[in-house]
Parts: sequence; C-alpha cells; structure tokens
Amino acid sequence: MESCRDILVSGLASLNMNLTEDQVEQLLGFIKLIEKWNKAYNLTAIRDKEDMVRLHLLDSLAVLPFVEGRRVIDIGTGAGLPGIPLAICLPQIEFTLLDSNAKKTRFVQQVVLELGLKNVAICHNRVEQYQPGHAFNTVITRAFASLSDIVELTAHLLAEGGMLLAMKGPYVEAELAEVSADKTLIPIKVPGVEAERCLVRIRPVHTR
Repeated sequence: MESCRDILVSGLASLNMNLTEDQVEQLLGFIKLIEKWNKAYNLTAIRDKEDMVRLHLLDSLAVLPFVEGRRVIDIGTGAGLPGIPLAICLPQIEFTLLDSNAKKTRFVQQVVLELGLKNVAICHNRVEQYQPGHAFNTVITRAFASLSDIVELTAHLLAEGGMLLAMKGPYVEAELAEVSADKTLIPIKVPGVEAERCLVRIRPVHTR
C-alpha cells in the first residue's frame, strides 16, 4: 500500500488538504475494504488499488470545498462514494449514505463499523421513497442520473436554502439546459486523472 499512500499524500497536497495521519489511514483502509469485498459484491469495475486512490478517493475529495451545512446526503452512494471519503475528512458533518442496492449498503455499513466512523448513517432505500426526519443542507450525487431527474427526485430532501451537488464528466451542457433552477458549472481537477470532471451546483426553487 506504500505506492497508494504516496499517490494519496501527493494528491492531498495538490488539493491543499491537510489531514491527520489517522484520516490518511482511514482513507487507505477504505481502499483495502473495497478491494477485499469487490469480487463478492461487485462494488467497482476498477481493480487496481492505485487507480482506486485516484478515481475514488481523490475524485471524491476534489469536491470537498463545495460541501455546505451540517447535514449532507449522498444519493446512490454505491460503494460509499463520495460519502465515505468526505465523511472521513469532515468529521463535524453528519452524512447519510443512501442506496437502493442492499449488497452495497451492507458493504458501506461494514466500512462504517471497521473504520469507526461516528458521523455516518446508512440507508437502504430508493431516493423517491426516502422520507428523512430532517432535511439536508447538501445533497450530493456521483454518476446517479440526469440533472433534471436528480433535481426532481431529491427536491423533498433539501432544507430551505439547501443545494444539490452533481458530480459529472464533460459534456453536460444538454443536461444543464433542461434545468431551470439557479445553477453553476464548476470545473474540477482531480490530481493524477486526465479525464475532465465538473461539479454542477444547483439551488432549486422548490425546497421545502
């Protein structure tokens, strides 16, 4: 895991993130767990640990500066991305990780237990059926659905003044055109990753 550590530490420096040694260990521990469970649970198509550091950890952490508020929900979290890396690095924020795939939520629950994360709740549900006791300041999604669908499906989850963060690749102009809410396109540079990334920040009109 030394090469993974080197890639992670170098990437964190590029992102101007100062983490404790415990947080670095938790991030690397997360990669170990993905690798361990991947064959049985089909968590990710990425098999190489070094690629996991770049395409999972650093990709997730590149959006950290844009997270707002004390309550965040990660919709369609899958293997816990971006929710787990963000929760490790933002221990003062409450994270809910939601997915409709029972295998994946079982895996993420195991991650929370093994890494000792106190600020993460796991929810096995479909987003349109989930009715939280409290609304969220930030809703974040990574490769979940089209922007217009995301806005519609998550509107009931947002607190007044809350925002939606959608992690996307290039070529989102057509999707942006279908969204009438206040929106901002933010280019994202992931250390060690050549592919273009962007973050779409949407502040829907229809918050509850």
